[in-house]
Amino acid sequence: MRQLPTHNQMRRDARDKALTRDSWKIFQIMAEFVDGFQQLADLSPSVSIFGSARFKPDNPYYKASEELARLLSDSGFAVVSGGGPGVMEAVNKGGFAGKSASVGLNIKLPHEQSGNAYQDISVNFKYFFARKVMFVKYASAYVVMPGGFGTLDEMAEILTLVQTGKSKKIPIILYGSEFWEGLIEWFKSSLVVNGTISAEDLNLFHVTDDPQFVVNTIFNFYEGVDLDSIIDESQLLMDL
Repeated sequence: MRQLPTHNQMRRDARDKALTRDSWKIFQIMAEFVDGFQQLADLSPSVSIFGSARFKPDNPYYKASEELARLLSDSGFAVVSGGGPGVMEAVNKGGFAGKSASVGLNIKLPHEQSGNAYQDISVNFKYFFARKVMFVKYASAYVVMPGGFGTLDEMAEILTLVQTGKSKKIPIILYGSEFWEGLIEWFKSSLVVNGTISAEDLNLFHVTDDPQFVVNTIFNFYEGVDLDSIIDESQLLMDL
């Protein structure tokens, strides 16, 4: 008569299966890092731009994103977006029409993400973690257009990395003063007042409604610096 597995044996079997599954995930993440590094290794100085996937081409922020990306591309910066629709499409479209590379870091999301057609370089990710590292590693500046939770996540992450010294200081620019006004006021009236950030932390970012201001701010920040020298291996932060 065959003996049924004990409760402890069933637990051990389940644990072994979970460990095997997690180990394979580690290899998949490593593969995404390798693919990203290989495709982006020769990227010129770049600007990562974030914003809502839900804006249509007739939205003013879509149009501003396209204009900004074209200005940056013609100024010698590769533009990097999430590769999807909305602001991401506008960014890639503007960059694609310019002189520098248009890069999409694509990830599949339910009901939202589909790769746009304006990418000179397209990198596909399954894991947010690996994708986030690529956004930071090659960025000479961050531009945050109006967006939802994902955009807020990227904004909070780069502010945290710069604030804590885990990433070198780069220009961080919020586009759309009316859109960001309430959040910034909350920073001042709640975070600063309660001491969870310092008043000086508000200087980590700029706010504008002018695409040319973004370009000028980035060039002013790096004045006297060879832009090709600002891609630094130290930006690869494994504790994102």
